[in-house]
Amino acid sequence: MDETMAKLGEDPLSPGWEPPLIDTTKAHPARIYDCLLGGKDHFDVDRQAAEVVLKALPGAKEMVQENRAFLGRAVRHLVEAGITQFLDIGTGIPGPGNTGDVARSIHPDARVVYVDYDPVVAVHSRALLAGADPALTAIVVADVRDPASILDNAAVRGVLDFDRPIAVLMVALLHFIKPEEDAHGIVAAFRDALPPGSALVISHGTDGGDPQTSAEARKGWDNATSQFTVRDREGITALFDGLELVEPGVVNVPLWRPDGTAREDWAAIWFDGGVGFKR
Repeated sequence: MDETMAKLGEDPLSPGWEPPLIDTTKAHPARIYDCLLGGKDHFDVDRQAAEVVLKALPGAKEMVQENRAFLGRAVRHLVEAGITQFLDIGTGIPGPGNTGDVARSIHPDARVVYVDYDPVVAVHSRALLAGADPALTAIVVADVRDPASILDNAAVRGVLDFDRPIAVLMVALLHFIKPEEDAHGIVAAFRDALPPGSALVISHGTDGGDPQTSAEARKGWDNATSQFTVRDREGITALFDGLELVEPGVVNVPLWRPDGTAREDWAAIWFDGGVGFKR
C-alpha cells in the first residue's frame, strides 16, 4: 500500500493521530483545486498541474469559485429544509465557506463529517477543526470508491445518526471516478444506505461544449493521483436516479438557485450541479 494511503479509515481528530507520509512528487486533485482557488496548501507539483489547466482554460479559476459558491447555496438550502447532518465526501482543503461554516451559521449544532483520501486534507482539517466538539464533527481518511469504508466507519457512525436525514455531498468529486469504476454504483450505495428525507448534492465537470479545449485542460490531472473524466448533463442527471431533483434540476452551477441574478456568462462555467431528495 502507498504510504500516503496507510491511514485509510482513521479519524484525524482522534487523540494521538499521526499523519502518514505525504508524497510531494505526485499531484493530488484536492491540492490542484486549492491552487485554482488561490489557496496556499499545495506543493510545486500541484501548482505545475494547475498551470497546465489554466494554460488551456484560463477561466478555470472562476469555475472552481462558482463551484464553491454552489456548495454554499446547496448546504444553506438543505439546512433551511430541515437537514442538519452532512457527510461531505471529497471535501478538499477546508477553507472559508466550507460545509460546516455554512451549516452552522444557520444551525449551530449541525453535524458534519469530512471525508477525503488525501492526507494533506486530513492534516489541514485537523488543524482547522482543533477543539471541535467530537459529537458534532469528524474527519475520516477514506476513498469514495469503497463506500463501505465510509458508511461503516466508526467515526462516521459516531457523529451521524442514520435514523435521521443526512445530506451526502459529492461536490467536484465524481469526475475523478473513471467509467470503469462505476460512479452510478457508488452513488447508489450511499443513496440506499440513507433514510427517507435525506439528500444528495453533486457537482461535476463538463466539457463546456468544447471537447478539444477540455481535453487539453484535463491533461493537468494526467499525472495526478486521480484523472479527470467529464460527463454530459444526461450522465450527471443519471447519478440522481431514485431521487427527486430540486428545481431547477441539474444545471450549470451559477443557475442553481442563485443569490440574485445569475451571471450572464453562466455557460462559461463548465460545472453542472444539482440536489436530490430521497423520498
